[in-house]
Amino acid sequence: MELFDLIKSDLDAVMANDPAAKGRIDALINHTPFHAIACHRISHALHLAGVPILPRLLANILKVWSGVEMHPGAQIGKSFFIDHGAGVVIGETAQIGGNCVIFHNVTLGGTGKHRGKRHPTIGNGVLIGTGATLLGPIKVGDRAKIGAGTFIMMRDVPSDCTVVGSPGMIVKIKGKRVSMELPLTVIEGSTEQLDYSRLEL
Repeated sequence: MELFDLIKSDLDAVMANDPAAKGRIDALINHTPFHAIACHRISHALHLAGVPILPRLLANILKVWSGVEMHPGAQIGKSFFIDHGAGVVIGETAQIGGNCVIFHNVTLGGTGKHRGKRHPTIGNGVLIGTGATLLGPIKVGDRAKIGAGTFIMMRDVPSDCTVVGSPGMIVKIKGKRVSMELPLTVIEGSTEQLDYSRLEL
């Protein structure tokens, strides 16, 4: 998608997800997380174009102004929505799919000091609750829900699961509560190998 189309999709996401938004003009003027996302779209485009200094400068201004820290290298899909925004950290090699929702104080962080892929990859339609921390080059599957305060490090999250706690444990699969909490799979394993016989039907 073109830059303008991405920003428009983010504005659409505000209208779809924030009942406090009184209209598009109100969101354009007053919704600080939307401003942060739009600024990131611009800094990311400059980063991809190889422009020196300016992308990081914009990101730093964004952090001071909005409380949202997004590295210009982070890849973010369409219709991205951040609610409240303060304390959100999204690292350089993070990838976020389309139609995702993130609440305040969420960290998509790295582990170690190597320069390769070290931040989470988030699928489409994922919701990440307030204060959740996801660390390492993990994969979070499509439509997963990460509960408030959840801590996940070096563990993949399957699609269509709800994960809560510290450390994060699966409590629902495809909307069905499991009979006992399931541990997450280490990142070397498959994200889709689940025992569906443990569903409470």
